[in-house]
Amino acid sequence: MPHIQSLKLAEDGPREALIAWWQGLEEDKGGRTELRRARSSLEAAFCPAFHRLRRALRPFGPANPESLAATARVLAHVRQDEPQFKLGQRMAQPKDKSQNAAVSGLRFRRLLKVEDREDLAERLVRVLGLLDHRAGIVDLAQTVYYWGPEAKKRLAFDYYDHAPDREDPKKA
Repeated sequence: MPHIQSLKLAEDGPREALIAWWQGLEEDKGGRTELRRARSSLEAAFCPAFHRLRRALRPFGPANPESLAATARVLAHVRQDEPQFKLGQRMAQPKDKSQNAAVSGLRFRRLLKVEDREDLAERLVRVLGLLDHRAGIVDLAQTVYYWGPEAKKRLAFDYYDHAPDREDPKKA
């Protein structure tokens, strides 16, 4: 039996399917609302919009349903795709006329300590509020779906490479 490769969201096919699904939520306001209201991956699993994503990604390899449900919950809160920015970079950018990162250093470090994907999804929904609900869909999806040491390290490098130098750790 041939080896089945697991889902890789950054590859062309899955990336295009993910973006098309997210864009489709604009037409499916009820589906988007259901996902936004879901408080867990289990609740997201009851949403037809989640199953459309699962089916769209099925040709590209097996997906972890819990990880994918958490990813769908978070993506439903994004209003504008900004593919030019990585999530960590977006969190480090000053908001409006402020000179501090949109997500404080303290909040960011607390996010990096999260182990549970359900907790991660809740925190990222709050972070998206700080980012005016703008994020790169694919990078955000990869962060949630593949949450673990490598995703945390990538997020940390992206954040600290772009965080304002003036941020005082005592005030973060």
